[in-house]
Amino acid sequence: MIQITLPDNSIKEYEAGITGYEIAKDISSRLAKEVLSITVNDQLWDLSRPINENAAIKLHKWEDDEGKHAFWHSSAHLLAEAVESLYPGVKFGIGPTIEQGFYYDVDLGDRVISDADFKKIEDKMLELARQKEVFTRIDVSKKEALDLYQTKGDEYKVELINELEDGTITLYKQGNFTDLCRGPHLPDTSPIKAIKITSVAGAYWRGDEKRKQLTRLYGITFPKKKLLDEYLEMLEEAKKRDHRKLGKELELFTFSQRVGMGLPLWLPKGAMLRERLENFLKKVQREYGYDQVISPHIGQKDLYVTSGHYAKYGKDSFQPIHTPEEGEEYLLKPMNCPHHCEMYKASPKSYKDLPIRLAEFGTVYRYEQSGELHGLTRVRGFTQDDAHIFCRPDQLKEEFVKVIDIILYIFKTLDFDDYIAQVSLRDKVDHSKYIGSDENWEKAENAIIEAANERGLNYQVEYNEAAFYGPKLDFMVRDAIGRKWQLGTIQVDYNLPERFELEYIGSDDNRHRPIMIHRAPFGSMERFIAVLIEHTGGKFPLWLTPEQAVILPISEKFNDYAREIKATLSAKDVRVEIDDRNEKIGRKIRDNELKRIPYLLIVGEKEMNEGKVALRKQGEGDQGQMTIDEFGEFILNEVEKETSK
Repeated sequence: MIQITLPDNSIKEYEAGITGYEIAKDISSRLAKEVLSITVNDQLWDLSRPINENAAIKLHKWEDDEGKHAFWHSSAHLLAEAVESLYPGVKFGIGPTIEQGFYYDVDLGDRVISDADFKKIEDKMLELARQKEVFTRIDVSKKEALDLYQTKGDEYKVELINELEDGTITLYKQGNFTDLCRGPHLPDTSPIKAIKITSVAGAYWRGDEKRKQLTRLYGITFPKKKLLDEYLEMLEEAKKRDHRKLGKELELFTFSQRVGMGLPLWLPKGAMLRERLENFLKKVQREYGYDQVISPHIGQKDLYVTSGHYAKYGKDSFQPIHTPEEGEEYLLKPMNCPHHCEMYKASPKSYKDLPIRLAEFGTVYRYEQSGELHGLTRVRGFTQDDAHIFCRPDQLKEEFVKVIDIILYIFKTLDFDDYIAQVSLRDKVDHSKYIGSDENWEKAENAIIEAANERGLNYQVEYNEAAFYGPKLDFMVRDAIGRKWQLGTIQVDYNLPERFELEYIGSDDNRHRPIMIHRAPFGSMERFIAVLIEHTGGKFPLWLTPEQAVILPISEKFNDYAREIKATLSAKDVRVEIDDRNEKIGRKIRDNELKRIPYLLIVGEKEMNEGKVALRKQGEGDQGQMTIDEFGEFILNEVEKETSK
């Protein structure tokens, strides 16, 4: 007999060899119908896999990320089976799950898949799913796996198998299809009821532009057609909110091939928006005792060798800049933290000087592959709202909690109400990819968990998600249409202070290492603004929007009055423009509504004679009349409400 610990900490005894499905059925027949996967001692398993020793388990349904993972992972195999059936001789790369659905990279030879082929692939997948094909896990030796795929002539799977250790290799079989895979999978294909192939794209094998380009098929599946219909509606709404589309319409930013791919150009209105966000955070940081600093866009290569960033990011960075001086090399900076470490070292420090909080809106550079660039969310040059806190061990938790408070204040002000925190820890077993001692890692991980508990955060723990130099707390936000984004991060670092030999003189007159906290509430300005555009649909809060109001004279006779209004409101710090085009007032209203300007001030004979404006609010229509001073006070009061949440 073995003991199984359930999520409520109750313990049940079963015979060794019990499966997750059998445990679910023992609990309730309804649960057995809904369960999709199981976590056994923190490892995600198939429901059909025997459990042979004492274990703590969690059963996952569709509502759980782990349930969706098994569902979409199985669907990727179903897609591959359908493609192999329709395109005999196809070769397969990888087919992982993604945040929404899955993809599979395939080599079709000279054949091409286009949008016109999606329907027949979907129909084939549904046909196979209805056959209730069982997913069977098969343990194989490395030789057996190589023999199978060498016989099939699939060089992609052979390459993957050659990188695996013998004794760790498993295959999964369903119907006539067998794939190299760790799992987990559904018990069978029958829960897959609704299928959509969403797009097709090119993808270089292993992300290497020098290697063959494969065909990447994206798809998503659901256990009910209603869920697919809701998802497709969300996609339509997402298209309307696409920050690339709205950024162009609202004249916020642009890109230029001559300037370079992935290097955004901020137009006047976008620069105003970005400046306001920066000033908002700078004000908050001043209240929390941060000092603003500025560092250069480049640094000597040795700086990043010392920090470890060159070893970690060197291959993905822009290549070294060689100067006329023999052997002198510089890099575009991939991170701001090494520069801040050198600032800390600029003068001796006492325990009384700590904590030191250095903040910078610092632009950094990463050479992202051209196929991975995407608007503002994936660029080659981006500005981090970076800060580094150097503190004593007894100050660590307090400083970490204060950073949490800053991030929560930002979320509240910008109406990001739906979020969860993720405590990102290192891999439980493989510590080789991380810098620093086990003792320091344990201290850092415990400090993060204690701070999250103290602030009552709703958080989940994820292993193998830490940065190479330390664990972190990431904030995952759901936007207005339910998509999840990672915004805001806090990281504890015992390692860079060691690498840069940072010190302070303690109260005992001995030398000590400070602890370093990395934090970026926005993450990067580019990505944060992209998410903000899509979250708001371009209808920004009044305090943030580039134009709070536009004055619409009914005819050119009232242009002088419009200019008087603008001068009065501008003196009150209201951001207002005039639309004095020779167009009918209906056209002006429609055009400025599309620009998502919060308030339209219409002026004609009556308004001029009475010293008033006729007010229209974005999306709500006429709001009556106000004097110019009343409108100015109204705007300032609304802004005050928004920023004092």
